Amino acid sequence: MQARHVSPLTVSRALADLSREGVLVTRPGAGTYTAEPQHRQAGHPADYWWQTVALADRAVDAAGLSPMADPPQADDVISLAAGYLHPSLMPQAALRAALARAARLPDAWDRPPTAGLPGLRSWFGQAAAPGVDARDVLITSGGQSALSAVFRALVPAGAPLLVESPTYPGALAVARAAGLRPVPVPADRDGVIPAHLAEAFGRTGAQALYCQPTYHNPTGAVLAATRRPEVLSAAASARAFVIEDDFARWLPHAAQPPPPLLGSDNDGRVVYLTSLTKAASPSLRIGAVIARGPVADRLRALRAVDDLFVARPLQEAALELVSRPAWPRHLRTLSQALGSRAATLASAITRLLPDVDVQLPRGGMHLWARLPAGTDDVATAEAARVAGVVVMPGRPFFPAEPPGPYLRLAFCGAASEAELVTAVSRLAAATRFS
Repeated sequence: MQARHVSPLTVSRALADLSREGVLVTRPGAGTYTAEPQHRQAGHPADYWWQTVALADRAVDAAGLSPMADPPQADDVISLAAGYLHPSLMPQAALRAALARAARLPDAWDRPPTAGLPGLRSWFGQAAAPGVDARDVLITSGGQSALSAVFRALVPAGAPLLVESPTYPGALAVARAAGLRPVPVPADRDGVIPAHLAEAFGRTGAQALYCQPTYHNPTGAVLAATRRPEVLSAAASARAFVIEDDFARWLPHAAQPPPPLLGSDNDGRVVYLTSLTKAASPSLRIGAVIARGPVADRLRALRAVDDLFVARPLQEAALELVSRPAWPRHLRTLSQALGSRAATLASAITRLLPDVDVQLPRGGMHLWARLPAGTDDVATAEAARVAGVVVMPGRPFFPAEPPGPYLRLAFCGAASEAELVTAVSRLAAATRFS
């Protein structure tokens, strides 16, 4: 210990950590030893071929999600694929204080109601639309969990699910894992195109549309005001649901976002999803589903079957976070930061990659960049990775063949605006069309 200049306490903690990781094993009265390697004897490899037959073709493809969630492994790699805020953009102090206050509550470790804490349900309802009853709100473990429950509740296995094209790869992964058939509906810079939506409902007999009307991922589009009643009308004519994913509600760059479709729905057609995760922290896995009528009962039953409830300490911490003045202050600061980052990234692309077409979004975390015709977006993403920049190719965002090559470039996960410019410089150096 003297040779290494460490204290006995440090050594004890290190030994305890190694024991928890299975590297060491402690035998009372005998000492601490290196654990035996946990592997099969040489010459007797495990035979897993039987699983290929048992699992059949029920594959789960999450390849399109890993670049958004997993941080780069090398320190000099810049991620423009991250789906979450950089730590410098998170409300770190407010999160720590909320968690500390939640832990001190006398009932912090009691079982919560299956649908979620009443105060948190009420807050989500009020934030979504006027007059939403807290009893129609179901607290979920983030947005991805909500997507899985809603898709399974609304659409039977083997049935079609209409989706905007392009759309969030996580939604496509969930749909396919549930045995659904995603059917693309064309969208442009004003959102899903109502005429194509009505045609798709009639052609497929689909009973649900999944859409992101506000700060769409990946395009950043906001569904035009004139199209909103047309979307609801098309769904009503088809006697279908509209699954409104409002993941970016708290991520405007300047003007406030338009009201959700939920606020214009009077017959329980819209099933609404939202989450605190994107605006706070990837580890604040708290979201909500708002549904009315029999579908709400089905969702509550699914919650009981899937995981019973969301951990109470996390719910209490979320309620503490959003109930304090620090939350709106954080949202104002975040709005300014994201708007500035979006402008910096778009400006760098225009200057260094003039053949790439980008449009500045009004909110959200991404730029949707159209590459020159004939470009291979997957090869471009691989070349960027070799050059030290992680980007998302456009292909996983399309449920069918893409109409052209795209990249999705996230500006939320980089350490600074200067790092965004550096990332574009590397991308430009790595591509042939620059």
